[in-house]
Amino acid sequence: MLKTGAAAAGVALTGGPFQGLLAESASAKPGHIPRYDLVPARDRRDGEVRLHLPRGFSYRSFHDTEFPVTLDDGTLLPGRHDGMGAFPGTNGTIRLVRNHEVTNSATATAFGPGAPYDVNAGAGCTTIEVTKYGEVVDSYTSLNGTMFNCSGGVMPWGSWITCEETVNGPDVGPDFQGAPNTRLEEKHGYVFEVPANGQSNRQPITRAGRFPHEAVSFDPVDGILYLTEDNFEFPSGFYRYIPRHHPMETGFLDNEGRLQMLAVKGRPLAHLEARQRRRATYKVEWVDIDDPDPTMPAGTTNDQALVKVGDQGRAQGAALFSRLEGQVYEDNVVYFTSTQGGGPAEQDWGATDDDDDNASGFGKGNGQVWAYHCRSKTLQVIYQAPVDDTEANLTFDFPDNITTSKHGTLVVCEDSTVDNYIRGLSRGGRLWDIALNRLVSQVSTDPATGEFRQRYADEFAGSTFSPGGHTLFVNIQASAGMTFAIWGPWRRIGV
Repeated sequence: MLKTGAAAAGVALTGGPFQGLLAESASAKPGHIPRYDLVPARDRRDGEVRLHLPRGFSYRSFHDTEFPVTLDDGTLLPGRHDGMGAFPGTNGTIRLVRNHEVTNSATATAFGPGAPYDVNAGAGCTTIEVTKYGEVVDSYTSLNGTMFNCSGGVMPWGSWITCEETVNGPDVGPDFQGAPNTRLEEKHGYVFEVPANGQSNRQPITRAGRFPHEAVSFDPVDGILYLTEDNFEFPSGFYRYIPRHHPMETGFLDNEGRLQMLAVKGRPLAHLEARQRRRATYKVEWVDIDDPDPTMPAGTTNDQALVKVGDQGRAQGAALFSRLEGQVYEDNVVYFTSTQGGGPAEQDWGATDDDDDNASGFGKGNGQVWAYHCRSKTLQVIYQAPVDDTEANLTFDFPDNITTSKHGTLVVCEDSTVDNYIRGLSRGGRLWDIALNRLVSQVSTDPATGEFRQRYADEFAGSTFSPGGHTLFVNIQASAGMTFAIWGPWRRIGV
């Protein structure tokens, strides 16, 4: 499944810190890829077919915003369900903290009760208590007044860190949608902490940077937060935030730390968005970002603001990635996705880009999965999608959110423009299918046929397993969002 292309310098490792990564999933026999078909499965909510799953699997959907949904605190639930984390609830329930990636508009206002961070920003987080079979017990707003809350990460002290994928604010010009930012009361582009049981203090962690954040993960050994950047038109960076105090001791992430950006040793401005040779491996170092929360002077365009932080790192040789999105920490390793990595090198990255509708973005590939070993400071690509778009759609196309099962399998959501799958990926680089989106609208029809509109291109997001691994919770990220609870014999399918 791995394709070789333009070779990049690296060191081939067959043992050492990546020895575990070269092994197969702990739940599968060595060299074995599970073989089974995905078949239509009926939703336990109403009997409709919304997913194709392996035989023996079941699911229930909830919080489907094709119809109005009101939470227990009176919140009219927004759509755009995105990143999500799962925590232990009470009496065997699960608490889900879920992002809503609502974008900027001329009429946006904060949803839900509580004093919002910015009254004119319509994104944030909702918290839902559910059974392991997707039955909702309680639900409420836990963060409001933020913008473009894309993904985030589960913190081991019992919090969700949510990320704003924007740099909008009253100090910068309109973003790619063209809506003015003059209505906004606060700067955006930060991360916020949301307790698993309760309300966020709605205070941004500004020292962790103002850039288009995507996701975070936390290394409890060193007390370091890792951050991905999804800067669509420009190079993206891989960052780490070193808080002043260890969060495992304080129980929260402080705003007194230091932000750094990854660089490849001996290869300044390494083009890691480019196609890598199989198992390309790099030793890395970290460069300091002196001004993580820059003040934007009058007249700053959105494009200029998007690269203010990243350019500080690239001036010191930081590596170039394409659209870094989901990430997860597991056993001393951070796994993260590069949604459009694996294509030809973008040699013109420094050129002025004034086309906000660039469908290709920075990076012309179909996706990569990277692994960063925190102890050895070593980076390795563990999977690259095929170059051919048709072949990629059948195997691995635009990877986004990522999580791990209790048996060590990586579970990756796709953000394709055609069919969207949830894929299983062993740490040895073997890939297989877990679920297929076969969602059909219940309210919107295709004007050409008069039939209800297929929503196969709506992306999966927010994949997270319940504590103990019984249930995989995952979202559909669309204006009409929804959440799925999926359960079944995970080990039988190598998950």
